[in-house]
Amino acid sequence: MTWQAATRYPDPALQALDPRFGKYLIFNAAIEQLATGMRWAEGPVWFGDQRCLLWSDIPNNRVMRWDEPSGKVTVFRQPSNFANGHTRDRQGRLLSCEHGSRSVTRTEYDGRITVILDRYQGKRLNSPNDIVVKSDDSIWFTDPPFGILGHYEGFKAEPELPTHIYRVDGKTGHASVVGSAVNRPNGLCFSPDERRLYVVESGALPRRIRVFDLGDDGEQLVNDRVFYQCANGEQPDGFRCDVDGNLWAGWGTGEAYDGVMVFAPDATPIGRITLPERCANLCFGGVARNRLFMAASQSIYSLFVNTQGAART
Repeated sequence: MTWQAATRYPDPALQALDPRFGKYLIFNAAIEQLATGMRWAEGPVWFGDQRCLLWSDIPNNRVMRWDEPSGKVTVFRQPSNFANGHTRDRQGRLLSCEHGSRSVTRTEYDGRITVILDRYQGKRLNSPNDIVVKSDDSIWFTDPPFGILGHYEGFKAEPELPTHIYRVDGKTGHASVVGSAVNRPNGLCFSPDERRLYVVESGALPRRIRVFDLGDDGEQLVNDRVFYQCANGEQPDGFRCDVDGNLWAGWGTGEAYDGVMVFAPDATPIGRITLPERCANLCFGGVARNRLFMAASQSIYSLFVNTQGAART
């Protein structure tokens, strides 16, 4: 795939679908391609203290690193156990969803890797996909079967468990199923106030984004409903919220859809960022958390925006 930078401002790849999107666009900020040459880019996570971005290149079994000051791209970890989604915990450590080991792991400060969860009630997880951490230190992740369907993004195997959403208590390590009704849950994120959890249902045809309220204890999902029903061909994947509660979602598939869709908290699509490749996942980062990083098929793109990612992104 070829990438051509915008030759004029504003970048024509930025489309306002609702007047509310205009406030988030910077007139002279354009989409930039930071890296290319991956087989399937996923799971970007920003490290502000190191001013770098990490992301997965799943079929190549590696995690990549982009250094903001120099622009240099290097291999951070290989093999990576076919890592997919990443985030940081409240202590700044890297949390990873690994297809190959069928586990969620934590990279300690000294580089050692600790397994957070690889089994539930004695059975192996499927292939943990995406992951977020709540302010109470609890770890939430989705467990669809994509990494065990073949030998391209993991190792082919038979599922032992349904496709659940899990919560791991940050203090006790106790794991519980918080969502069992979502067919092949994929991307997930909390609203800035942590009163909502958004989840992509990849097993629904067409796909849809579901939203749950958090119960009074902050540990249970209640009031399940559809946030956005996709049209045929639309495929949301990973997403994150900004400080205003807008949902910035990786999107595909095909030239009419590839890129990022932005939804207001009331579920209205307010903006689109078109890319030459399907966007699988994204995160906010940069010095002021106002730079959107997009993992899109074979490449990594970025865009400065007039908002900031919610603090835990």
